[in-house]
Amino acid sequence: MYYIYEVFDKYRTYTGRARRKEFWHFYLFVGIILFGSYLIDRLTNNFDLATLIIGVVLTPMMSVATRRMHDVGKSGWFLLIPIYNLILACSPGTKGDNKFGPDPKQLIEINNKEV
Repeated sequence: MYYIYEVFDKYRTYTGRARRKEFWHFYLFVGIILFGSYLIDRLTNNFDLATLIIGVVLTPMMSVATRRMHDVGKSGWFLLIPIYNLILACSPGTKGDNKFGPDPKQLIEINNKEV
């Protein structure tokens, strides 16, 4: 749940990096919500709920996907390449800092040690 809140918290942030865990948790959450809203729309013969949800989550989806591309060391424009962007989303992020910022996995490990 933490990762879903984090994505909504940073919904306008296209800088920095996002871990695979953050990216896939959010996309799984959106998929489940859209599937449920689609079922409700089909049962009520109304197609407004799914459209509304897509409108709400579109910006956070794009921002977390852009930050995911940054984590593997690529520009956010790589989202426009159909199959390659999925391969990049599944691949592990670069270890240590890259030109887009510090490694989010190391930041979480450092914060957990301090607590």
